[in-house]
Amino acid sequence: MMISVEEALARVLAAFAPLAAEHVSIAAGLGRVLAEDVVARVTQPPQAVSAMDGYAVRAGDVATVPATLRRVGEAPAGGAYGRALRPGEAVRIFTGGPVPAGADAIVIQEDTRAEGDKVTVLEAPRPGRHIRPAGLDFKRGEIGLKAGRRLGPRDIGLAAAMNVPWLAVRRRPRVAILATGDEIVMPGDPLGPNQIVSSNALALAAAIAAWGGEPVNLGIAQDTPESLQALAGGGARGADLLVTTGGASVGEHDLVQSALGDKGLAVDFWTVAMRPGKPLIFGRLGETPLLGLPGNPVSSMVCAIVYLRPAIERMLGLAASEAPPATARLGRDLGENDRRQDYLRSRLERAPDGELIALPFEVQDSSMLSRLAAADCLVIRPPHAPPAKAGTRVPIIPLEGALPL
Repeated sequence: MMISVEEALARVLAAFAPLAAEHVSIAAGLGRVLAEDVVARVTQPPQAVSAMDGYAVRAGDVATVPATLRRVGEAPAGGAYGRALRPGEAVRIFTGGPVPAGADAIVIQEDTRAEGDKVTVLEAPRPGRHIRPAGLDFKRGEIGLKAGRRLGPRDIGLAAAMNVPWLAVRRRPRVAILATGDEIVMPGDPLGPNQIVSSNALALAAAIAAWGGEPVNLGIAQDTPESLQALAGGGARGADLLVTTGGASVGEHDLVQSALGDKGLAVDFWTVAMRPGKPLIFGRLGETPLLGLPGNPVSSMVCAIVYLRPAIERMLGLAASEAPPATARLGRDLGENDRRQDYLRSRLERAPDGELIALPFEVQDSSMLSRLAAADCLVIRPPHAPPAKAGTRVPIIPLEGALPL
């Protein structure tokens, strides 16, 4: 019996929980997911500093302009003027320089005229003008980055500014990949008369790495129970998830269920009401979750997007997005859908009004990997969806490299 995509995804996600934390240097933090909040170890700026090049003054001394003050020193970034500013005095200051005690405003250099040790102020500043107070950016003890965040370059910069050299991040999920079938060979190997080049394992490994996991390619199992059992049994040990491709259908040579059933495979579900990707297996091989993807390359990748990516995100502790799903307007009419949820490979274009237009390819054959590579998104068609006219808004799954939403 086929189950719905929603039920299948819920069962898959229920099998996973966030992995344990490990500590990495801040230099190795890009793309990792925080397991703990990042707390500032310093206050930034540590004291009031100038936001501009100019002169530190007492605002009351220059309330009426022009006003001439005596220059008594300077405060460069990394230096300081060592005493309090007294009435009638000014200190030459540079961006980032500490504001002297007693000063309460900065006059930018363009609004002054300097002659020897005399400075004439031509524009009266208000108190606090061009001064960055201590802790303007963050204060010691404040949370700068929350657990569950995937770190980007800006986050690395913030953590560094907060003087945090080590980060607690989720361990990368270790995902073992096992391709099956006598008919497939690795790229570059000799091709027999009835063989094809294997793309699934390499595509899945790239996707797993891009999504934050650690792929482990186990190679290709031949269409014998002994080959499949040997490679799957060894690969499952130490993996957080075992992914197989091929051997998930009902053909005589589809061995995943029969061969691994003898080794303890407990199947949770098999076959999902979706296109492409109906023959999908999920269960456990011993203590290791197993996701059996179809052997068809397009079906395999679509199922990976729908099920494998969320599983990896669950193990990384990434919170499910509460934002509504992405949508686009259809660029052409679509007919009525049947009982299987459809994922149409589609291009995206930007309309003159800024709206995204999704253009499903005319031919949606699941053997066409070139169409998937050329796609910008998957248009989701729910089961039994009625005919849809061009201009109808539909949910989409954006793919890497798509136009910004």
